[in-house]
Amino acid sequence: MHLKSWSLAVICLQALGPTALAQNLFPWANVIPRGTWTATSDSEQPGNEAQYAIDDDSTTIWHTPWEPDEPFPHWIQVDMGQRYVVSGISYTPRQDSSPNGNIARHEILLSDDGENWSQPVAYGEYLNDKTTKTSFFVSRVARHVRLVALSEGQDMGYNWTSVADFSVYTPDVDLDPDDFEPPDPASQGQWETTIDFPLVPASGAHARDGTFVFWAASRPDDYPDRAASTETIEWNPFTAEMTHRTVSETNHDMFCPGISMDAEGLVIVTGGNDNKKTSIYNPDDNQWTGQPDMSIGRGYQSQTLLSDGRTWTIGGSWSGPKGGKNGEIWNGSSWTALPGCEVKPMLTDDVGLVWRSDNHGWLFAWTNSTIFQAGPSKAMHWYGVSDGGSVVYSSNRGDDGHAMCGMSAMYDAVEGKILTLGGAPNYEKDYATSNANLVQIGTPNSEAQVKKLPNMSFSRSFGNAVVLPDGKVFIVGGQSYAVPFSDENAALPCELFDPDTESFTVVASIAVARVYHSIALLLSDGTVISGGGGLCGKGCKENHLDAQIWSPPYLFNSDGSRAKRPTIISVSPPDIFPGDTLVVETDTEATFSLVRYGTATHGVNTDQRRVPLSGSSEGNTYTLETPDDPGKLLPGYWMLFAISSAGVPSMAETVKVLV
Repeated sequence: MHLKSWSLAVICLQALGPTALAQNLFPWANVIPRGTWTATSDSEQPGNEAQYAIDDDSTTIWHTPWEPDEPFPHWIQVDMGQRYVVSGISYTPRQDSSPNGNIARHEILLSDDGENWSQPVAYGEYLNDKTTKTSFFVSRVARHVRLVALSEGQDMGYNWTSVADFSVYTPDVDLDPDDFEPPDPASQGQWETTIDFPLVPASGAHARDGTFVFWAASRPDDYPDRAASTETIEWNPFTAEMTHRTVSETNHDMFCPGISMDAEGLVIVTGGNDNKKTSIYNPDDNQWTGQPDMSIGRGYQSQTLLSDGRTWTIGGSWSGPKGGKNGEIWNGSSWTALPGCEVKPMLTDDVGLVWRSDNHGWLFAWTNSTIFQAGPSKAMHWYGVSDGGSVVYSSNRGDDGHAMCGMSAMYDAVEGKILTLGGAPNYEKDYATSNANLVQIGTPNSEAQVKKLPNMSFSRSFGNAVVLPDGKVFIVGGQSYAVPFSDENAALPCELFDPDTESFTVVASIAVARVYHSIALLLSDGTVISGGGGLCGKGCKENHLDAQIWSPPYLFNSDGSRAKRPTIISVSPPDIFPGDTLVVETDTEATFSLVRYGTATHGVNTDQRRVPLSGSSEGNTYTLETPDDPGKLLPGYWMLFAISSAGVPSMAETVKVLV
């Protein structure tokens, strides 16, 4: 298992108190000195006034009145005495034996004058324990900061709120708020609201109804081995509602699994800590069901849906037996071993040997139920699933080396174009590269064409790449020196790959490091959610129990105002076979693309791919042709986007591709 060398350092810092902890833990933020602050609240218990939340003493607390028990919401706010560039807050719950008043659901608001408050810069639910909570968000100028409590962490029948310590962060205490200029959203995009979760979202799926399911392990912030349950969150981006559940009915700890979405939009999760288990998530009722075990125990494996609707997996020696993790296939009711799908050809030369060398394969389902393996090994291969399985060498990925924990994304499935990015020669304790290559595939078992692209601006291992509706690829997170459970050397600036110019542009920086155990997924409004990182135990500073939304530049006018979206009025039929036509009516001239709903863990998303559509039009009614190859237009659920002449995407409509 992973080493947790951080624990002694964290214990020593905690002994210094909350302010010392804040000053020492985050390379991207500094605590604002509290010497001249004042604190006020909506109410307070005599002897537990608001000022006790900023007195550098975690044994004292602010507490709302014991009696009468006033209903939520409650709030505490600080006046920092002057304006600062503000980028986050920390909240420490009471440290005595009582959990009364621990904050669960909450919002964070900012103000210049203490009267007019912003919309929430962060919202969500904090984990109910004694650890210090942090909420980092896009930098803004403010003098006043308010934490609003909307519910208590434990259901005791009371409506209390308490805080032992409250701190506010800035990127740099010397920043002049009068000179501060946020990134231009029209060129760099804009990071929006932060969502706080009561777990580290180390894995996730964008369900066919537009909602999300995220999960950690058998603990929300740690991964004890084979504990036969998983902490999950269901999050609705349309209503901002979230439901935290412990999934124990499948007896499956789904930490570090394989994930893919089947033809019916069911999320298939395999292995991980409970290395032979298979579980399926149904978004219709948000229920998990256990399925027959895999033939081979696995963790860190990759898996993908095939063109015929079956699911294939390979690798994964992190969990279960070491070595020999050849492919196997799921037909919807059972697993069958495919000994001809040998894993050995796709191994890297990792110093961690087999425990590391077969992890996180870059898999792309293709024609006639074949699979193209684009990495992370420098050698690329074709896998077949007929007659016990097969593997055929395709080519090397140009002059690229092994790229463990790099990124890959099929941004044009019609042309078979795959972008590959970054990674490192070894899983950990090695320097990442900024390498970028365009890999183009065609006939199965043929040689892939490789074109070396200009490098990214930043070297990245443990990052994520997300395909956007317009064919660009968003790159978020990663670090230049790969070390699990470390935020050091993290790349906060993000990048955008433009396939038309085959170049990268640096765009707005994210507020929190997104490295090991982070994920990123496309939303149906064309934005991206990026979250997670850590999952390394109680008090681990790299635990990031949150996510943030990025709005790409295409959602803004040149003056920074919101661009007008096109609207899809109707789609017919909603269910198609590959090769069928789609008739789409819009309110304006548009082009179109399909982007498949995605799943993500450890930088791997074998579900996402984009299919640009072409056809004819009569006014604003379009007849669109779809690829007749189910290896390009995989079965399952897709987001249909209309894109205006200004490049602005619509809200997506869902289209199902039948087997």
